[in-house]
Amino acid sequence: MQSASELVYVVDDDKRVREALSALLRANGRDVHAFNSGREFLDTPRQEAIACLILDLRMPGMNGLEVQELVSRDSQIPVIFITGRGDVPSTVLAMKGGAVDFLTKPLDEDALMRAVDAALARAHVLRKEAEDTAALQALYQSLTPREQELLPLLAGGLLNKQAASVLGITEYTVQVHRGHIMRKMQADSFAGLVRLASKLPLERSSTTMFDA
Repeated sequence: MQSASELVYVVDDDKRVREALSALLRANGRDVHAFNSGREFLDTPRQEAIACLILDLRMPGMNGLEVQELVSRDSQIPVIFITGRGDVPSTVLAMKGGAVDFLTKPLDEDALMRAVDAALARAHVLRKEAEDTAALQALYQSLTPREQELLPLLAGGLLNKQAASVLGITEYTVQVHRGHIMRKMQADSFAGLVRLASKLPLERSSTTMFDA
């Protein structure tokens, strides 16, 4: 069963297509917001909802591929392309841009609803990944500057005494910082800390490669 916060955006310059798609989606229990152009969609503030975008490939002014590129710059909305005249190059570009599916008009209703289900499922995954990333970044920001310096050294495989030498501090101080890092990052083991660190954009110093 879909969440009440799920939303399907429809962008197509053909009024009949917009209305038909909106009616079909609503009949299948989906909330729909429809737009007659890519520019109208881009200029409209989007809701904080799990969403996907059904996007016409060929439209006057800004085409679907251009809309997809602009949307991808600041959000991760899964896109389903629809077109009356599909071609291989456009399909390739759409898929490289992360499109979930590429459907040709007249649309098969079952195929469209399967694509919408897949797109919304992907949107849930993307939202969860974004939330997890934000939470991990918040934990990292709770570290002191010295602890942030130490984390990539330890995660890169240096022993405490090696990391101490790199930073010009004592091995005991490294041990203390290491304990604080483990606690603040909510890591239940050092291996778990390394996994968490691998998900952060940490700078790896070339000094981590020196011989013991």
